[in-house]
Parts: sequence; C-alpha cells; structure tokens
Amino acid sequence: PSCSTKTGAYCKARQRMPLDMVSEMVTHTGQLIAEKAPERWRWHGRRVLLADGTTVTLPDTPANQAAYPQQSGQKMGLGFPICRIVGITCLSSGAALNAAMGRFKGKGSGEQALLRSMLDTFEMGDILLGDAFYATYSLLAELPLRGVDAVFEQHGARRRSTDFRRGTKLGSKDHLITLNKPKIRPQWMTEDQFKSIPDTLTVRELDIGGKVLVTTLLCPKTTPKSDLKALYKSRWNVELDFRNIKTTLGMETLSCKTPRMGEKEMWVYLLAYNLIRLIMLQSALLADVLPRLLSFKHTLQLWLAWDRTARHASDEESPEALLLLVVVKSRLVINALLEQFRFFLLPFFQRLNGRKMVERTLRNLLVVSVHIALKRCLQLSR
Repeated sequence: PSCSTKTGAYCKARQRMPLDMVSEMVTHTGQLIAEKAPERWRWHGRRVLLADGTTVTLPDTPANQAAYPQQSGQKMGLGFPICRIVGITCLSSGAALNAAMGRFKGKGSGEQALLRSMLDTFEMGDILLGDAFYATYSLLAELPLRGVDAVFEQHGARRRSTDFRRGTKLGSKDHLITLNKPKIRPQWMTEDQFKSIPDTLTVRELDIGGKVLVTTLLCPKTTPKSDLKALYKSRWNVELDFRNIKTTLGMETLSCKTPRMGEKEMWVYLLAYNLIRLIMLQSALLADVLPRLLSFKHTLQLWLAWDRTARHASDEESPEALLLLVVVKSRLVINALLEQFRFFLLPFFQRLNGRKMVERTLRNLLVVSVHIALKRCLQLSR
C-alpha cells in the first residue's frame, strides 16, 4: 500500500518519544565509538576531548521565544528565537559524547556554564582542548581535581598581561606561573563552590607563535612545547564537527515549535551524526587509517546510496564493501585535490626552499591506505 501523506501519526509518535531515551542513546553511542578507538590514535596515550559552542535558530513561536528569546538588537516580529549549544566531541574518533542547550544570553547561558553541566562526561586521564572562552581560574582549578588536564588558548585580557620573565622558566616563552584566586565570586557559582576552589593555582603558559596557551600539563619533558602546539592546531576539528552537524545534516535551523521538542530534535541530529561516525570508525579500522582523514559528507552519501540498493541486494553481499568504499572515495578525493594543488598552486612554491617538504606532506595524505583498501576490495569480490 502507498504511504499516507498525513504526518499526524508521525508527529504524535515523536511527542511520545522520551527525551531522556534519545539523549542516552547519543551518549551511549558516543562512548561506544570512543572506546573502540585504538591506543595509537590517542595523543601520548591519552584521550583528548574537544569542547566548543555554537548557535541555532528555532521557529518563531511564543513558547520558543519565552525559552530562547531572540537577540535584543532585533525588533519583535523581525527575529527568530536563538539558543546556544555546547558540545563535547572526541578528537581521535570524532564522536559526539555530550551536549547542552541553553539561552543565547542571560545567567547560566554562557559556554562556560553549559560546559560545567557536562563535567561528568570526562574520565580520569582525559585532556580537554578548548578555545579562550574556557581559560578561567575556576575551570582550570576544578579539572585537575577530576584527574583531567586542560589545554586552552589564553584569554585576551590575561594574554595582554603575560610576562614570560616572571615565574619558573621552562624554555623560550614557556614558563610556570602561580595564579591567585579571584576576589569576586562569579554570579553563577554558589558560595560553597567558591570556597572549595584553591587560593592559588600553578599553570603553564607558552607562546606557540601568535597564540598563548595555558595548560595544566606542567612538565616540558613529557609534554614538549612542539607537541602542545601541534595538539592545539587539532582543536579546529571541533569546528568541522559542528559544520558536519549543522550544514551537512541540516541542524542550522530547528523545525519544532516547542522548546522540549526542539531539544529532542537536537539530540536526534546528534544521534544521526554518531551513527555516521560509527561507519567511519569501522572503515578506518578496516583500512588502518585515521577517521579524521575520511570524509563525513561522502560517508553520508555512500550510506544513503547503499541503503537504497541494499534492499534489493542478496544477503551474501558483505557490508565490508560499504566500509571500504568510504575509504576509497575519500582517498580519491584527496588525490584529486593534490592534482589541483600541483596544477594551480605549485608554481607559487617554486621559489620556496621547502617545496619538496610541501609536496611530501601532501603526498603523505594518500599513504598506503588506498592500496590496503583496494587489496581488501579484491579479496571481498572473490
């Protein structure tokens, strides 16, 4: 029978679906993906988690406006409700581990407050990587109490007053410094929480060329400056993760007309994101490559095409073919980009002494994974 065009039953089913069930499915799949990541994908053997915030808009309804008011600079009737979302993703696997949703402005709506509501996501031995919004005394003091280290970009006000001649020198523009507890308690913090924070805190500050990092990783031997610089460059992956969720999956504007359904819709998007990341993880393990080298968009496209054709395929066909296709297509795209680089941009590098190094770096993106994937494709076809 043909499907009905009426969506009433579908909408009622969505309303009955428990919010806690969807959110727990996201956190469960995220932890499952992160646990499957092998040790060699980690940074110095430790799991690195990325935190960042973004905003999405909602339909202009009275309920949404009351929960997530539009920006104050817009006249009523000319703007849309806007909310802030802070997410935590895994650096090695790209999985979404947790998220929090709140107002765009107001008490308890900042990225710092939303992140603090998810501190139970971190496990002992984790490293939190974030931008300057998170480089606060309270967070730098609380994370080590949980066995978690932090690497943040230094906040602008503190960065302007950083003096590497002070403190204990560890190297060129690299030192240990003792920070004093703020005298004024933040509005969002209770009196008991403020009293539990230590009066002093020793952190490490280092200049990585245009940016000053602050971290609780104090030993320059176990965590050299060059390693921390490379680690912070990988923070950009969380921006790409949000782009995949908002642009590729379409979460830039939520469609539900009530705040509760809007939050449920956010969790469904994150669940779909984790399912695609699970396919990418399995593909990466099968071809022995890093998941971050695979394309999220191509994986989504291949999965949609595979889902349409798998209904008419025989049961004997192995799903490993889909996983290998993800690897092969991503490698072919990188190969095409490399050819474009050679044709258009390489002439501009003719005068550079490091031209061979640039070519070698880009060529390494192709690695041996293509040959491994093709070899296994041949094995599956026999």
